[in-house]
Amino acid sequence: MSPKGREFKAAVADYVVEYRVPKLGDKKLRVSMVLFPRDKRKIDIDNRIKCVLDALQDAGVFDDDFQVDELSIVRGKPIKGGAIRVLIEEIETSDSSESSPSEDS
Repeated sequence: MSPKGREFKAAVADYVVEYRVPKLGDKKLRVSMVLFPRDKRKIDIDNRIKCVLDALQDAGVFDDDFQVDELSIVRGKPIKGGAIRVLIEEIETSDSSESSPSEDS
């Protein structure tokens, strides 16, 4: 892992402790992210997902990123220094979205 990657993971772990982010254990999760690039350069937002989920897992927010059943990411406006806003919600087990698509689809 690059030094910047280790620095990012440490920053996430510090944030989790400082703001007392709840531990979600092995619950099924919905994760929504808004990526605020540091400038107007072209970036692939999908490349940011894995490192964020891994950092949250390493920080103990959830047991395994396998638990993420719903994921969305949108690009926000560039801000100085860049940022990412992450919302994690528990998915209720009674969600109707658990049904499989029909074979006719």
